[in-house]
Amino acid sequence: MHNHGFLRVAAAVPALRLADCRVNAERHLELLQQAEDRGVRLVVFPECSLTGYTCGDLFHQDTLLNAAEESLAWLMQQGSDAFCGVAVVGLPAAIDGMVFNLAAVFANGTLIGLIPKTHLPTYREFYDARYFAPAPRVTNTHLEFAGQHALFGAQTVFDCGDFRLGVEVCEDLWMPQAPSSFQALRGANVLVNLSASNETVGKFAYRRQLVASQSARCIAGYIYASSGVGESTSDLVFGGHCLIAENGIILAESSRFARSATLTVTDLDLQHLAHDRNLTNTYHDGRLDDLEDGCYHEAIHVPEVEWDAAIKRRIDSHPFVPSDPATLRERCEEIFHIQTAGLARRLEAANLPTVSIGVSGGLDSTLALLVLVKTFDLLKQPHTKIRGLTMPGFGTTSRTKANAWTLMKLLGLSGSEVDIRQMTFDQMKALGHAPFGIALDRETVESFSEKLKHLADDQRSDLTFENTQARMRTSLLMNSGFVCGTGDLSELCLGWCTYNADHMSMYNPNVSIPKTLVKFLVTWVAENEFDGEVRATLLDIVGTVISPELLPTAADGSSQSTEDAIGPYELHDFFIYHMLRWGSTPAKILFLARQAKFDRDYTEAEVKRWLTVFVKRFFANQFKRNCIPDGPKVGSVAISPRGDWRMPSDASAAEWLRSLDHQS
Repeated sequence: MHNHGFLRVAAAVPALRLADCRVNAERHLELLQQAEDRGVRLVVFPECSLTGYTCGDLFHQDTLLNAAEESLAWLMQQGSDAFCGVAVVGLPAAIDGMVFNLAAVFANGTLIGLIPKTHLPTYREFYDARYFAPAPRVTNTHLEFAGQHALFGAQTVFDCGDFRLGVEVCEDLWMPQAPSSFQALRGANVLVNLSASNETVGKFAYRRQLVASQSARCIAGYIYASSGVGESTSDLVFGGHCLIAENGIILAESSRFARSATLTVTDLDLQHLAHDRNLTNTYHDGRLDDLEDGCYHEAIHVPEVEWDAAIKRRIDSHPFVPSDPATLRERCEEIFHIQTAGLARRLEAANLPTVSIGVSGGLDSTLALLVLVKTFDLLKQPHTKIRGLTMPGFGTTSRTKANAWTLMKLLGLSGSEVDIRQMTFDQMKALGHAPFGIALDRETVESFSEKLKHLADDQRSDLTFENTQARMRTSLLMNSGFVCGTGDLSELCLGWCTYNADHMSMYNPNVSIPKTLVKFLVTWVAENEFDGEVRATLLDIVGTVISPELLPTAADGSSQSTEDAIGPYELHDFFIYHMLRWGSTPAKILFLARQAKFDRDYTEAEVKRWLTVFVKRFFANQFKRNCIPDGPKVGSVAISPRGDWRMPSDASAAEWLRSLDHQS
């Protein structure tokens, strides 16, 4: 896991005993030991965790301040044997005649830095300015505390080897200019917040939104640890809400109001963060010269440890398809609206022409047809201006042909059928091509079709035979006027589309929809936009084997299977997501595939085999992607050469394949 850029982190909430520093330090130590047992390298505790945040005027009592300092010294000494990572603990301290609310950063028994709270809330239930001095009052950048020398200041960034750490305290996050924003611009990619945020109705949701948003703005990991129920006193109740986010996504969240100590653990993907910071050039525009002043870096040695085999975050085997049903419904609705809005704009610009579309009875053409129909409804145009062509060939099955006709009739299209077998036969005959070794000059299309039924399985391969049919269909469509395309993102990434044929059109609403999502979109439309026979037909199409139907059917009536030829789409979409969205190496993709539990359905050798196929096909087919038609970008992965993805058509896949060979 370490080799693939992961960092295991935790937000810890001890069972607080208010103002009893010795007991609190012992409970901190117990959580540090638990964190070590779980392979954690960074632990964050709540604000004033050694004393409690609600001590009030006791913060001006030397007894409490001395006990807090002594407890920190004890915890660091005991923790050096118990925990090998970095710990961030909260406490008050009297420095230069002022009391500061501090986050103490230590590792391996050594105090590295003290970070004072910058923004002190003194409104409603808060009274921080009565007890504490704000960070701008700091006069010395180095001091001696708890028997050790340490860096002192809010602009400190800690270099921890594999990651850089920025620290802020509670209210700092809630302000327009959070210290963590400046720390991130100075290189911190892991930000932490020691908090004592009391519970009021709905506040937890706002807190979650703040943490997620700050992690997104800073393109960073963000660990938020808030005081637990032991902090509750007088008029306030605390819930121990802990959150860990990464670049806008909440990875882990604790339950609130736990009566015992909690440790919320997950793994941050530092490679993901580095990729997005490298990619987002505007992020670095914020690195203004005046931010250099007052910024300090301190190095921390963090020993490597043996990690658990299982990763402590969810790796979705279908990253384009949300697992939560409500989120999936919302996502499908949004994508469908993006598709229709994009197509509507193109049709308006073309003066609302009659539109031709190939209707095969397969998934992709069905989704494109549904988008087209809804777009015509949006533009208040009659469905009769949609010219649906079903073009059966040598591999067309009765099931797909029947579904194509049913859809065209029920949706009110101007439907027509053109049998392409004779035209394809004539094209191959003119070229002098003998498909499957059959000389066409001695055949008619009927006798040729009959011979195709008796081909052995090992004879069913002829690329010219397939391409001629695909190009014949496109020729018929293009000669009919404005063409709505149907090909999807997965096919374009794999190059599973005939050049100057099924990847060409005047506009393609499916161009950035991966195959695994196409199925769910058609299902969503069936269940939410239609009923009766239309819905039944759509659901039957969803259940049909994915096939281009370009090769003859087998003796048992089955048609060619795309996934038998190029591999399972669920694997390829997984590869697409992690390679194109995150720039992950093939080695990391294999690792993530294991974490996503693909090993339940595929051996490791099978996953590696299909990843090899994907890499080879992806590099070999950029020339097709360089001339794809316009179409709407709907998600974070898109391959339009005019937008998201530019690469040379002749780039070598050798380095990617060599890295796969190293995984043998």
